Amino acid sequence: MKTTYPSYKNPDIVLIGAGIMSATLGTLLKELQPDLTIEIFETLDAVAGESSAAWNNAGTGHSALCELNYTPQKADGTIDISKALHITESFEVSKQFWAYLLHKGVIPAPQTFIHSVPHMSFVWGDEHANYLKKRYETMRQHHFYKTMQYAEDTEQLTSWMPLVMEGRDKNIRVAANLIELGTDVNFGELTRNLFGYLKQQKGVVLHINHEVKHIHKDGEVWHLEIRDKANDEDVAISAKFVFIGAGGGALPLLEKSHIPESKGYAGFPVSGQWLKCNNPDIIAQHHAKVYGLASVGAPPMSVPHLDTRIIDGKKELLFGPYAGFSTKFLKEGSYLDLAESIRPGNFLPLIEAGFHNIPLTKYLIKQALQSEDDRMEELCEYFPGAKKEDWELKIAGQRVQVIKKDPEEGGMLEFGTEVVSAADGSIAALLGASPGASTSVSIMLGLINTCFKQQVASTEWQEKLKQMIPSYGLSLAKDEQLFHKIHANTSSALGLNA
Repeated sequence: MKTTYPSYKNPDIVLIGAGIMSATLGTLLKELQPDLTIEIFETLDAVAGESSAAWNNAGTGHSALCELNYTPQKADGTIDISKALHITESFEVSKQFWAYLLHKGVIPAPQTFIHSVPHMSFVWGDEHANYLKKRYETMRQHHFYKTMQYAEDTEQLTSWMPLVMEGRDKNIRVAANLIELGTDVNFGELTRNLFGYLKQQKGVVLHINHEVKHIHKDGEVWHLEIRDKANDEDVAISAKFVFIGAGGGALPLLEKSHIPESKGYAGFPVSGQWLKCNNPDIIAQHHAKVYGLASVGAPPMSVPHLDTRIIDGKKELLFGPYAGFSTKFLKEGSYLDLAESIRPGNFLPLIEAGFHNIPLTKYLIKQALQSEDDRMEELCEYFPGAKKEDWELKIAGQRVQVIKKDPEEGGMLEFGTEVVSAADGSIAALLGASPGASTSVSIMLGLINTCFKQQVASTEWQEKLKQMIPSYGLSLAKDEQLFHKIHANTSSALGLNA
């Protein structure tokens, strides 16, 4: 095994992982400062091969319009919509950036990656129906959700979601919210578009089949040791800024950086599966994302939904995802990933988080042991007329939930995404899962504000940020007039329902 130094430059920026996060950050930085040099390293033989791939990604336009886990009911009976507001605004920021890229010609056409698909929340039983109605009444008071509708009437519900209502027991109370502003997003296609653009830019090089093995800092420079798998060679480069956007593979690399901020973090992997409809007649009868309530202990990405998807220009219908447990951190990873991620500093948080999340453990075990009949029984709760021969099992992506130290609990499981960065802003890693891709632009803007403080303060960067994101520095949640103006503009640009 030889160590060589071929035509690899020592760039300004290194991006590890060729998914939606690296694609978004690379595009933002190149727009802000065109003379930046960027090297991107992806361990697979193509971009968007893991969590960003359409068949692996449960988050296809997460904008908190229908996901009930973002609007919990508090002990006093009120509905907390604060997280929903944050996610909705973040998705609106993503749409602004995509509209800018379309106008510039970076993305060929909106129909390649985004479509209008109604979002619905569906429940049954008095307790859940009462919650959904209260949620509707609360959300309708905010300008983000003024077009939301609520119904319990069978005829109305049947017009919204015929498959869900067909053959349903009329003695059981059912209820649903509908909002027409929902979307379906193919983040795999979007990622490929962005990297296609980046590869054409001067000073940007994408390396596939390259696995980052080690990373360490010497002075102000990060040194990376990389395995060129295609040529069976080791290479090494240096950079002043590194972003670890490798999905489930981010945690092990963050640990190898040895920055103090990485101490105490651990990861809990969760696998997934879909039921995919193979009957075109059934697929044609459903056009919505219908989300229900998660089972006790279920992680957010396992909220059941009957989901219309547009993948590679074809309408698809999925149900799931069904959760499971694997020790892999990536779908193409190693079964040793979990064991190799354990360090003295994160062992106790990992154990404590497990102790405090016994319902999650039970849920994952139950899901892993499901039979085909068990999965069909769960599907029939959302589609009573479902027939086994119309559905096939498809493996979804792998997620790694964040576990970190907590002064009170010892270890706490985080159901979200989190950016971990060094105090000097020279390295950052993205950990976690949902809502992830849908809020990628906001997440990467936050990273830029943290890691490029001096540049962000400049007049040039400020002007460019406002050009790319018209609401930059302003609050769409607080300014109704601004929201309606920008929402109308982005919807028109992206060909979406306004």
